[in-house]
Amino acid sequence: MARPRWQQPSPRRPGRRQRLWDRFVAVWAGVNLLWVGFDLSYVPLRTFWLQRNLHPIPSVPLVVPLPFLPDITAWVDPVKGIEPHRETQAYLDQFARLDQALLAAPANSGQALLARQVDLTGQLIDSNPFLASGQSATLEKIKNRLRQRADQDSAKQAAAQLLSEDWLARHPWSQERLFWRDQVLPLVKTNYWRSIDENARPTDHAWRLDLLLFQWVFALDILQRVVRLRRRLPGLSWRDALLRRWFDLPLLLPFWRWLRLGPVIVRLQTSGLVNLEPLRAVVSRGVVALLALELFEVLALQLLDGLQGLVRSPRLPQRLRALRSHQSVARSDDERELVELVRIWAPLLLTQVAPRLAPELQGLLGYSLRQSLDRTVVPPPLRQLAPLLQVESGISRQLASGMVDSLLDLSRRSGERLAQRDDRQLELLQQCIDRFWDELALALETGSALQRSQELICALIEGVKGTYLSQINRASIEALIQELDQLMAAAAPQPGGEAAEMPGTP
Repeated sequence: MARPRWQQPSPRRPGRRQRLWDRFVAVWAGVNLLWVGFDLSYVPLRTFWLQRNLHPIPSVPLVVPLPFLPDITAWVDPVKGIEPHRETQAYLDQFARLDQALLAAPANSGQALLARQVDLTGQLIDSNPFLASGQSATLEKIKNRLRQRADQDSAKQAAAQLLSEDWLARHPWSQERLFWRDQVLPLVKTNYWRSIDENARPTDHAWRLDLLLFQWVFALDILQRVVRLRRRLPGLSWRDALLRRWFDLPLLLPFWRWLRLGPVIVRLQTSGLVNLEPLRAVVSRGVVALLALELFEVLALQLLDGLQGLVRSPRLPQRLRALRSHQSVARSDDERELVELVRIWAPLLLTQVAPRLAPELQGLLGYSLRQSLDRTVVPPPLRQLAPLLQVESGISRQLASGMVDSLLDLSRRSGERLAQRDDRQLELLQQCIDRFWDELALALETGSALQRSQELICALIEGVKGTYLSQINRASIEALIQELDQLMAAAAPQPGGEAAEMPGTP
């Protein structure tokens, strides 16, 4: 069992400058990966970065404020081409003027400002400016909060009631403004407008930062690695050296930037900053076990299908004749595999296995002889006599014992003879085997056994496919992985050395 790669001896380390450069590039690639993740998720998560509030359970009004996070929308919005929406910004400006007027002179509240705010709220509900930024649900939240505050069925009527003089006379503006500033205006601020470039795509200048801060470093590192590769392999062309660094290509692509995860992990691993090999081994074991199982199923199925096709072939007798020695290609004149196999197995069966079957053979042969004598020699009227039957049984046992002993003695002598090395004997044995294949092929061609044998063998193979492959499908992948872990642990080196010494060894 091969030793895991993270347990193998470390290769020769590069120079100090090269090692520092590799670690710097690995760290810088990690920073770039974080920037790519932030850039790709900024627009969907802009509301979070704007409000800096966390909603753990969306269906429950539970808010976890994160005031320690800075407001980065002022710097990132221009990069993504995001600007304040005109309609929602006009709504916020108008509310700021209304707030100042009501705080300055609450007794003389401006009816014009209140009416203007009611009109803007109605326009906000009718035009739905949140649709352009894909935040239609935000408008529904605003409408629901207005209805709940005024206990009305219509959001417009609720806004008119909340901004009426009668309502403000019963509810002081110093308290009412808290509802607007905490429940309504933060939702209005989340709306934005994003410009479109000449290609009809949303404006995005993040590629400039990516190019100025990261990609030129990656290009320099790839070029340096290619130069080192050509120094180590002088016969390697520039094209082949660049092709060997194909997995670094996502670092230079301005699209599909999430593919940079692969080369970043490789750099962090090769620089020695992190050791991800055990994690890779754990993940790959499950994947390899699944793939190996699927591959073995396909190979086994192809093998059984090929065997079925071979059996169904009408040229089966010709294929059997092709097994003869003079038609087969041997590796040497003295090495005849089938003959040697017969020479080894025949003495084994004749001298060791067959003598141990003497009682069973005697019983079988005695029963056959007794049945023959009972049907042919003894007349039917005398079959009822018990002494005659006992004499018949004894004669059958004696005949069977004598015949079996003679046959076993002959087989023992034949086995001992076959165990001896004899060229003439090997030649005769080879002729016997060749004649066996010829006679078997001839019997299959002339009789009706070929078709019936093909049907039975193919049915047997079909049953194997239905049972054995289904057992493979039910095999537990976890059991395979645990067995592999046990083998790897057994192959791991001992703490005291590569192998434990046996007691008493020098």
